[in-house]
Amino acid sequence: MIKIGEFFMIRELHQKGWSITAISEETGFDPKTIRKYINSDELPKQKKSYKKGSKLDPFKDYLKKRIKEGTTNCTVLLEEIEAMGYEGKMTILRDFVRPYRSRPKKQATIRYETTPGKQAQMDWGHVGKFEVDQELKEIYAFTMVLSYSRMKYVEFTDSMDLETLMKCHMNAFAYFNGVPEQILYDNMKTAVVKHSPVEIRFNRKFEEFLAYYGIAPKACKPYRPQTKGKVENVVGYVKKNFLQRKHKRTLRALNEGMREWLDQIANRKIHQTTMESPITRFQHEQKYLNASNSKPLFPINHWEIRTVSKDCFISYQGKRYSVPFRYVGQELKIKETLDHHLEVYDSYECIAKHPLMTGKARDHINLEHYKGLQTTTVGLPTHSHLQSPDIEVEQRPLQIYEQLEGGDQ
Repeated sequence: MIKIGEFFMIRELHQKGWSITAISEETGFDPKTIRKYINSDELPKQKKSYKKGSKLDPFKDYLKKRIKEGTTNCTVLLEEIEAMGYEGKMTILRDFVRPYRSRPKKQATIRYETTPGKQAQMDWGHVGKFEVDQELKEIYAFTMVLSYSRMKYVEFTDSMDLETLMKCHMNAFAYFNGVPEQILYDNMKTAVVKHSPVEIRFNRKFEEFLAYYGIAPKACKPYRPQTKGKVENVVGYVKKNFLQRKHKRTLRALNEGMREWLDQIANRKIHQTTMESPITRFQHEQKYLNASNSKPLFPINHWEIRTVSKDCFISYQGKRYSVPFRYVGQELKIKETLDHHLEVYDSYECIAKHPLMTGKARDHINLEHYKGLQTTTVGLPTHSHLQSPDIEVEQRPLQIYEQLEGGDQ
């Protein structure tokens, strides 16, 4: 039951021009309740109050701990305490959490609606430090949302460079199974190199990438990030909902959890503007997207240098991959391909290729790499070592790879 003071606060915020969604976020009341009391000329009836035990009481210590950790999203908290046996409603939880929540920022301007398949919006968001290859690094959220359906794609990375930007785009196209006609960007340096009243200039390599997929880029006006308010809301939603859930503090765990969250929660939740879930509207929009799988992936090469260990391995992203024993102690070039393999090169040709490992396995071994090496050589993995569940062994012999074009690149 709404209180008299809350009734007048709702009316006052509405008179100041606040939207129903913004008032709902501020007060914690359902938008339907907000709309009811905005249109009502009568004061809400008040029930006689009397003290009694609350169904929330056994869970308040846990809630205070989670709030102290930074989680104030009532949807997330409700899921957690329901798993612990809570049988009450959301309203009592919101009343408890409301004093701990910060006031919302100024609301955005009116959204611009687009037709199906016409536009997507893209943005980066900083999410804090997480573990990458046993090292804490700053992590960023690549976010893209289709403007018509509000279908979302999010991917966490430890870089915002041009190569990462293009890879994330291609992963988003694969997730949407299509490409929009236009993508709206802010003035991030990796995409927009100049934006003046008379000229907008995009990074040349990035323009080539977008042209390859038939996409027309569009830049927001400077100092007007609300132009791409749909994706700004996604970044906020990720921080307020997904990141307030319990996750292992690793980049891999974040991305695994994100895919499940997108599929099961974010793209199935009813959107307050469209009054439909993104996945429902996407079923209509998807047929208007341009095909993304009609041509090979856009070629991206990023080379790194690794020194071969005494036991014939090079290391990449916390995993180890074997190379022919004759390269022990040498520096080799490696690159991750767009089909999720690791290629290893000497100065002239590809000398090893492995599928990128996931899960608990740490070493991927091609036994062909050890042929001709004396069995007494120090560092050669033993038979028992190769049977470890943390090892993946290549069963087929290494094929001959094409010579690297142009030598060093």
